[in-house]
Amino acid sequence: MSAPTGIQISPELASAFSDAVDSRNTRFLKISIENETLVPSHTVAPSGTLEQDLDRLPDILEDNVPAYVLVRLDDPPTEWLAIYYVPDSAKVRDKMLYAATRNTLTKSLGSTHFTDNIFATSKDDLGAEAYAKHKRHVAAPPPMSAREKEMEEVKAAEREAGGRSYEGSRARQNHVGQGVGLKWSDEAQKAIEDMGASEDSRLVVLSIDPATETLLLSSAQEIDISNLGSSIPAADPSYAFFAWPQSITSPPRREIVPIYSCPSASPVRHRMLYSSAALSVVRNVKDILGSSGSTSTLASRKVETSDPSELDEKYLAAELGLVGSDAPTGATGLPSELPDNKPKFARPKGPGRKR
Repeated sequence: MSAPTGIQISPELASAFSDAVDSRNTRFLKISIENETLVPSHTVAPSGTLEQDLDRLPDILEDNVPAYVLVRLDDPPTEWLAIYYVPDSAKVRDKMLYAATRNTLTKSLGSTHFTDNIFATSKDDLGAEAYAKHKRHVAAPPPMSAREKEMEEVKAAEREAGGRSYEGSRARQNHVGQGVGLKWSDEAQKAIEDMGASEDSRLVVLSIDPATETLLLSSAQEIDISNLGSSIPAADPSYAFFAWPQSITSPPRREIVPIYSCPSASPVRHRMLYSSAALSVVRNVKDILGSSGSTSTLASRKVETSDPSELDEKYLAAELGLVGSDAPTGATGLPSELPDNKPKFARPKGPGRKR
């Protein structure tokens, strides 16, 4: 079989490699190009394990002369490693010749014998340690661009999507996705219970610890609605529950408003995690309020924002549909969709389908 260079394997090389395959008493078969032909130039028998013998490989090579070395593996011994040794210090013509002929070598001898190959430019690229590094590199996942890493995080977060209802104070695990759940901290539950038992204007802010997937209490305080926007984190996603004694409806009532804040600058994985768990968290709050005997009403809609500073009385009234009469109540008591004429919250997009 000829290559673009016109170089072919010699009968001597074909015979030497066939004997090495059959006898299994050859560790290294060194090959050179002589007179425009691939010929065997040196044979080394095994003296130990593959790793032990690889440390002897540089001894049969020259600093400035290219060569091919076929290496028998130990596991299994029927497979071979092809090493293309083309040192940087070699003559330009030799480097081009050996680089252009390497595919001819393995194809002519039978490509099925060779399960791996190494291209070395110095003796430092060879030896047991270098081979181990090569195998780790081959086994490692391919490098990803920043965009690919972001999409991988999105896919992982989407696999975590789902929900299950609250299970009580001593078994507080609500599964946000398959195999992934949110646990409630004692402080977070206590803050919700205290909010339901009180009658003041109060804000409870909850956050997720991504490492442990635990719902934590970020803050709990009495605030007026005029301070609502400045009391919710502006850079990180959060769940806020605002107990609002409002007099817009007739009769007036104290509503607990679920607020899902997700700033667009927050990490994609966090945004997907918070988005996936939002409905489950609201359900848990509804269960906690119900089990604690609270008379406060959970608003029938949740408020979503990517900019907490926009939250004020006018904004809440518009989002909740409060127009001076009783607000509509959903059949489940859970947040309903926003009206069609209201801009919907822009959740982060999932990955596109593969074509």
